Formats: sequence, C-alpha cells, structure tokens
Amino acid sequence: MTTATLLAIDDDQDILKVLKANLELHGFTLLTADSLTAARAILADRRPDLVLLDLMLPDGDGLEFCCALKTLHPNLPVIMLTAKDRVSDKVIGLELGADDYMVKPFETRELLARIRARLRPATPPQQPSILTAGDLSLDLRNQVVKVRGTVVALTPKEFQVLTCLVENRNNLVSREEIRQRLWSDAKLYAWSRVIDVHIQHLRQKIEANPTEPRHIVTVPGRGYRFEE
Repeated sequence: MTTATLLAIDDDQDILKVLKANLELHGFTLLTADSLTAARAILADRRPDLVLLDLMLPDGDGLEFCCALKTLHPNLPVIMLTAKDRVSDKVIGLELGADDYMVKPFETRELLARIRARLRPATPPQQPSILTAGDLSLDLRNQVVKVRGTVVALTPKEFQVLTCLVENRNNLVSREEIRQRLWSDAKLYAWSRVIDVHIQHLRQKIEANPTEPRHIVTVPGRGYRFEE
C-alpha cells in the first residue's frame, strides 16, 4: 500500500481538490498549498516525499522556488505542473532541478505513473561515496565538490554532469550519453546547447585556466573526456 506524502503547490483550488481526491484514492497523503508562503510554512514542519509545483503562483516564481528547494533538498523529487507547453519553459525548469513536468490539463493516470516512477527506490549505487580524480574530490552523498581542497559551489545539474565525467575518467562521454543519463526528457535537448553551457560553467569553477582546460577536455564532434 502506498504511504508516501506529497505536497501540491497550486493557486487553483479546483486543481488542488481534484488532485487530493484522486491521489488519496490511490493511497497517497496529499498536503496542499495555494501559494509559496503556504508551501514554506508546510515545509518548515513536514518533509514530503515528492512535490508537485505549479510555475505560475501569486506570490513568487515557481522556477526560483524549485531551484531553492532543490539546493536545500537535492534528493527531493519535484514534478512541475504548468500550463505552458513551450519547449523553452520545460528546458528552463528541468535545468533548475525539476525532475519531470506535466502540462495542464493532464490525465490522472499519467500523473500517477510519473509520481510512482520518481518515488521508486533507486538501485543502490555500487560506487564509493567519495570520488577523487587529480585535484578534485566529489562527495556523492552530500554533493560537495572540492578543488585543491577548497569547496566549490555547483548547481545540482552541474554536480551530476561532473560526476558523470569523473566516473568515466579518461574515457570519451558523448553529449548524447550525458543527455540520456541526466535529463528525464532527453528529446527536449536534442538540438540544445545545454550540455555545452554546463561544461563551460564547470570549467569556470574547477579549472585553473578555463580557456585551456586540463581536466574537462573537448573531443571535437563527439563529446567530452575527464582527464586526471
């Protein structure tokens, strides 16, 4: 029996009522908030297992809230609920840390499937909690990166991209491999430079000379390779 607690943040009371009726019918406990202020009050006392987040809210930007939430709780799944169907809006939301998105109106069965997929326990990683490569150290459990002993602040996606490269150190990792591994809807990024942008940001943060990178090396036309 499902016992997960979800938090739905949406200023449309009708949507909240429908979500509550349908999700609780399938065994979930649903907390609801019609504003970011109400959501913050709930999160101060409760830790849901997953958040359903509308992007258009009366007292703030759902995208900014998502970014802040994932920074504090990187392992908390967030599914965006949005009336916007533009690829750019989806890409921005996913780049800021959202795990998935649903465009309104949506089918309850599809939402349930996506919720269950995000709540499904991941296969325990068969890797150490600390990765070291050259002058870098990655704490996978706490998502902390140190370069030459100094902590470097990375976004959740930057950390994931760097981890992917370090785990495959000295081997080519194609853009498609990174895209398929790290984004739930890789098709959105088929013609996007999102991977290259993340690589540029990582070089600025971890390389001694970003214009002549020693660690994150470009393999022209193919992808990237992390060299120790």
